Amino acid sequence: MHAVHPSHMAFFIEEILIPGLLLALLVASQIFWIRRIRALGRRFISNPAVRKMAGAAAFAVYALFMLYNFVLPWWVRLPAHTQLTARDVLVDAPFYLWVFGSVIGFLLLLILRLPAYVFRLGRWAYRVIGRGVSALRARIGSGAISAANPPGAIVPSRRRFLEKATVAAGTIPFAWGLYGLVFGPLELETTQHRVEFERLPRGFQGFRIAQLSDIHIGPYMTAREIRQVVDAANRLKADLILLTGDYVIWDGSTQYAAVDALSGLRAPYGVFGCLGNHDAWADVTDSISRLFEAQGTHILRKQNAAIRAGGDELNLIGVDYQTHHPAGEHYEGIVREYLYGVEALVRRDTVNVLMSHNPNTFDRAAAMGIDLSLAGHTHGGQVTLEFISPALCPSRLVTPYIKGWFEKPGGRMYVNRGIGTIGVPMRMGAPPEITVYEFVRKSG
Repeated sequence: MHAVHPSHMAFFIEEILIPGLLLALLVASQIFWIRRIRALGRRFISNPAVRKMAGAAAFAVYALFMLYNFVLPWWVRLPAHTQLTARDVLVDAPFYLWVFGSVIGFLLLLILRLPAYVFRLGRWAYRVIGRGVSALRARIGSGAISAANPPGAIVPSRRRFLEKATVAAGTIPFAWGLYGLVFGPLELETTQHRVEFERLPRGFQGFRIAQLSDIHIGPYMTAREIRQVVDAANRLKADLILLTGDYVIWDGSTQYAAVDALSGLRAPYGVFGCLGNHDAWADVTDSISRLFEAQGTHILRKQNAAIRAGGDELNLIGVDYQTHHPAGEHYEGIVREYLYGVEALVRRDTVNVLMSHNPNTFDRAAAMGIDLSLAGHTHGGQVTLEFISPALCPSRLVTPYIKGWFEKPGGRMYVNRGIGTIGVPMRMGAPPEITVYEFVRKSG
């Protein structure tokens, strides 16, 4: 694997520009909602002294809350755990909900108020233009219109109504986020696909593969919940089960619970897997591979394995996480060329299936003639508004391959939506997924 260092421009974008914009958005959203809450306090608490005390107490709680979640992790990295605790329910979950709701609600308000802002800008421009101002004064002087409400002006009562309506709309993300936090990660879907191959060996006619990805064991995807996913996968009676990476989040100590929770997977032709970026970032690539191997799951790391059925073979290939660009402070897995050295693992006499956590390897895989690539990494967007616009999906910042099927000359790829979550423990518009593929020989 050929390691490379990011360019100065990539460093500026990754390390300075994007974090700076996100920080500015966060600060602006907090100022906006604090002002709205203060306005509600003035409305419902008539006593100034009581209002001042309540405001001071509320701000103190808010400041401690934000310091605990934003500042403390810079000095103290609390160990991760694989069961839901009181801290997760009473401190972390409300924090995630508040940050998501306040930022998304603020963005929604900006969008809703954009026409009004454009209108006000246009009216301001009209007023500062000399001829427009003179014409307006002349019309006012002639009594044609009222000076209180010039052309296009929005009367105060209507403006107040519009402001209240947009603020009310801005609270919708809080309710939506609560649903995504409590129910979204549990709405497991099983998707089934029939995949045709021209050169499929006869022994693999009707062969079924189940794919799981992005387990991300933690307090919001506990070991018990993973075992429930394992039971659901086993009930599908697949011939082969494939795992496409990201078993942990950031704490390497959780690898033991992750492997143990997945140890119940059973399939006649075995369980195989590859590694993801979080496995590399947690520095567990070697250790978790040994743990999996000890309980019967084979992790392929730039390796291939022949799956034999009815006297025929299918070629299964697996690689570690590969990327061209770093993610923040993480530089693991950076390569100059995707799938470098994998050419020797591709067989021309049978179907080749590639497990690669990052879907961005697909272009190279198709060019190499790999028939089917199976990926994860994106969580299907995890929190996405693609039903409004495809652009409203954060994962599009890192890949054009978000979820589902993609095809190029030489091969196809399916991107699984994964099981767990990262960042905010929510899923909206991208439910967790187990994918089942049935292989059939293409007729004709």
